[in-house]
Amino acid sequence: QVQLAESGGGLVQAGDSLRLSCAASGRTSSSYTMGWFRQSPGKEREFVAAISWSAGSTRYADSVKGRFTISRDNAKNTLYLRMNNLKPEDTAVYYCVADRGQLYSGSYQRAGWYDYWGQGTQVTVSS
Repeated sequence: QVQLAESGGGLVQAGDSLRLSCAASGRTSSSYTMGWFRQSPGKEREFVAAISWSAGSTRYADSVKGRFTISRDNAKNTLYLRMNNLKPEDTAVYYCVADRGQLYSGSYQRAGWYDYWGQGTQVTVSS
């Protein structure tokens, strides 16, 4: 079992930046693909970004490519999401996710693929 805890959300203005963090605990000795999803009211959970165990590979949704950067520090068991040039449409609850599967499997964009989810952190971007 892995427990995930997000932090770093908040209320910002359009064009601002935020960095989300996700602390992993439990059986962190296993190699996990990790990522971020988000969900806005009335919408399904949406893939944002994913990163391989070694951090050698990353994937992004087209809507955030060039603005968001996913990274991880395995020594600290922590995942990050740096969000620049935030837009009102980025407003959502952001969830940290993890799975033992490999990033190259191609399933990383599916919410159902991930075994572990955090509780989420709210990001609100005002115009």
